[in-house]
Amino acid sequence: MLHAFSKGVSQLGDAKIRKVIWFSIAAAGSVFALLWLAVGAMLGATTVFMSGWLEWAVDLLGGLATLVFTWFLFPAVISAIIGLFLEDIAEAVEARHYPALPPAAGLPVAKAAITVAAYLGVMIALNMVLLIFLLLPPLFPFVFYAVNGYLLGREYFELVALRRIGPEEARRLRKAHRGKLFIAGVATALLLTIPVVNLLAPVVVTAAMVHLFENWRKDANSRIN
Repeated sequence: MLHAFSKGVSQLGDAKIRKVIWFSIAAAGSVFALLWLAVGAMLGATTVFMSGWLEWAVDLLGGLATLVFTWFLFPAVISAIIGLFLEDIAEAVEARHYPALPPAAGLPVAKAAITVAAYLGVMIALNMVLLIFLLLPPLFPFVFYAVNGYLLGREYFELVALRRIGPEEARRLRKAHRGKLFIAGVATALLLTIPVVNLLAPVVVTAAMVHLFENWRKDANSRIN
């Protein structure tokens, strides 16, 4: 798994992937700024918490509360946006490391949009629910990274896998490696919450997921044969 992520990092210098890197950086910056404005407006105009003292704390903290909410939602939103453009990343990785592969059928734009929208909705809803764990500070990081790790690992894997195999085969492959995929997802969630690193993380993670998918698919085919 570390090898897959290191390969993803090494490909950042690939000429075929540079435009995606610049897009990723621009998207990450734009997403964070828009989330900041949207969350700030939401906190200023609505009552988020039923508990009076917690609502008072949010109002008192002001900009800090906005930053915290924005940071929680950032991984979900940036992953959704990059997910719609992962084809260029996957093709660059395959061209460099798996040149013998036939052209991928690709994931139809409509299907990709539906998949991304579904994950985005679930991740935002769950992250809003997870805010209750702020009442238990030592527990919150573990719950946050576990939940987002599971969802991010599954999202990136399915977007990569469905380019080349059907939903049923992708589901079987995902379940066969759910432990490793969970760890990869937690690593993804962690990378997406580290300043500066999160500007390039979507590209690195997508590339790493292509490597993991191809390795797992190769192992599955070898067992069948």
